[in-house]
Amino acid sequence: MTDTDVAPAVPADPPKAPTRTRRRAWIVTALLVVFMMINFADKSVLGLAAEEIREDLGLSASAFGLASSAFFLLFSISGAAVGLLADRVRPKWLLLIMAVLWSVSQAPLAIGGGLAVLIASRVLLGAAEGPAYPVAQQTTLSWFPNHRRNLPGALIVLGITLGVLVAAPVLTWLINHHGWRSAVAAVALVGVVWTLLWIPFGGDGPYATTSDNDSPAEAARDDGLGTGKGAGVGTAGHAQSRMPYRRILATRTWIGVTIGYFSTYWVIAFALVWLPSYLRDGLGYSSAASTQLLMLFWGLSGILVLGQAGLTGWMLRRGIASRWARGWVGGVLLLISGACCLALPVVPAGAVTVVLLIGSFGLSGAMGGIAATTIMELAPAHRRGGTLGMMNAVVTTAGLIAPTLIGSLVDTHGAGGYEYAVLITGALLLVGGTAAVTLIDPDRDARLLSV
Repeated sequence: MTDTDVAPAVPADPPKAPTRTRRRAWIVTALLVVFMMINFADKSVLGLAAEEIREDLGLSASAFGLASSAFFLLFSISGAAVGLLADRVRPKWLLLIMAVLWSVSQAPLAIGGGLAVLIASRVLLGAAEGPAYPVAQQTTLSWFPNHRRNLPGALIVLGITLGVLVAAPVLTWLINHHGWRSAVAAVALVGVVWTLLWIPFGGDGPYATTSDNDSPAEAARDDGLGTGKGAGVGTAGHAQSRMPYRRILATRTWIGVTIGYFSTYWVIAFALVWLPSYLRDGLGYSSAASTQLLMLFWGLSGILVLGQAGLTGWMLRRGIASRWARGWVGGVLLLISGACCLALPVVPAGAVTVVLLIGSFGLSGAMGGIAATTIMELAPAHRRGGTLGMMNAVVTTAGLIAPTLIGSLVDTHGAGGYEYAVLITGALLLVGGTAAVTLIDPDRDARLLSV
């Protein structure tokens, strides 16, 4: 490790925030964890009820894959557009509007309708959920300085895991006992409850207007909490706020993070829409065993996300550069995940298959938290929303492509189509891991942006 691979000394925090402020930070974080749980419960309904929906509506695998991909038709566009808007409008209100639209979009499907209503509902839901992850991360991480962001950032990613873990048994029970439309109605109702809690307790944090590469003198011009209510963000801060987005998007770090996170999102889309069917039809597990494996996969994924956050935070607090603490940690996990995917179709069924499944679909999840905290470190304060949103817009095209492609493979090759899907996924993970290891270096790119 060379001298250039050691991060600058961790800057001193602003004067210690009041206990009330710290408590508010964790309340907001908890609410946004629940927000992401609802987000992924919404997404998981179709995967959990795939067989019931296909039988009820008479859909082929390709048609069902198309309906699932419809969710992502406007997902990426809205993610980028609202991400840019989040640099101008308080994220608190954007999150509130999103949650309301989630519930509204699912109401018609809960009541009735066929394929057209299913597609229309998923398109609107996707448009409303597209900006959810970047805006939730931006809001959460605005309550913490850079070297303290790994845990709250990981908790937002954990919300994805918890959403599926909680949703899988509850929604499966509803589907089996009251029909798949009751599950849609349930997640819509939970969204309404969340909005009622967010109005009084939600908000943006004290680091919302403070860039991580501000000088101490510039940071001191704030009011001590980085709220921007004092003398402002300083001359450099104003210059950075006018920085063209294209400069940030051209950095090697943004490109590496985006490629790595794209491969992760491909895995998420595969897992949400087709993994239950793959376990049953491709690998021969019973419905009960498939549900247990799904919960095991998401549970271990959540543990890994928290473990990565602890390791990365420990490295950063000891002055190790983000290139290693974030880029290499995330990249190596993607490479191992890709290797497991490529091995999965060639090993005999048994305990090894379970281990490879966990490795294939569980190890890559940590990249989501790494991507958000890396972008928050790289981008100036007034460009974070747009930078996160545009990354998410590119990344989530995986959700548009993967379900349709896998559905087409299954229609063409039957259960054998899942093996092709797993091999494609493994190759993408290897590309993503290589990009993360070789390109991510936010310390270097932040310095270049400041020149």
